[in-house]
Amino acid sequence: MAIELDRAGQAEQTLRAELAARALPASMRPYRYYDFLMAAYVCILLCANLIGPAKISTIRVPLVDRNVTFMAGVLFFPLSYIFGDILTEVYGYARDRRCVWAGFVALAFASLMASIIVALPPAAEWRSHQSAVALIFGNTPRIVAASIIAFWCGSFVNSYVMAKMKLWSDGRWLWTRTVGSTLCGELVDSALFYSIAFYGVMDNRLLETVMLTQYLLKSGWEIIMTPVTYRIVGFLKHAEQQDYYDRDTDFTPFSLRA
Repeated sequence: MAIELDRAGQAEQTLRAELAARALPASMRPYRYYDFLMAAYVCILLCANLIGPAKISTIRVPLVDRNVTFMAGVLFFPLSYIFGDILTEVYGYARDRRCVWAGFVALAFASLMASIIVALPPAAEWRSHQSAVALIFGNTPRIVAASIIAFWCGSFVNSYVMAKMKLWSDGRWLWTRTVGSTLCGELVDSALFYSIAFYGVMDNRLLETVMLTQYLLKSGWEIIMTPVTYRIVGFLKHAEQQDYYDRDTDFTPFSLRA
């Protein structure tokens, strides 16, 4: 009997906790998966920006019968936009804003750390490897600044468009806002990055071609991943009991308030 009462008491406490959580405003609610999503978002962002640029690849595309050359990070960086869509759709713009700022600080620190490591004088037995380290991690300040600025602006554009389109569509047609917001965010990201990093260094015609190719590749990922996005969003909305609408949201990017 005592065991049954104890179990009943635990069940009642669990139910009260769930009801209390649902009664709390979104900014105060505990979430089961939000922290994991933030960690995954920052991890993908760092890997795409630090490991991705280490290799330039060329593949043959049969549909257009031509070679396409791109930085390998293009295959993974768009995942950060998919995460941004999921975070905004389920948790709202303000919580995605915290993830963007976390990614911004992580990128800035990683860039600083990379520049210090490259600048440190190598040991005698390591001198033969110094050129390889500099090649992989020794991005110029111009490229580093372009990468961080483009990410910051593009991510906020993506989240803002996503949140606004959800209000305009009254929560319907998820695919229109995941694709539409990514097209806007990636456009800003690509335009800023390639303009800041390579304008005046690369031939303008070549620069336009590279910019357009990267934009189409990154945006195409969103379309391909739409079914996966639907599954993840559906799971999180059910698990978190949350489907946020940014009706009274302050859309300034200069805040950490959730």
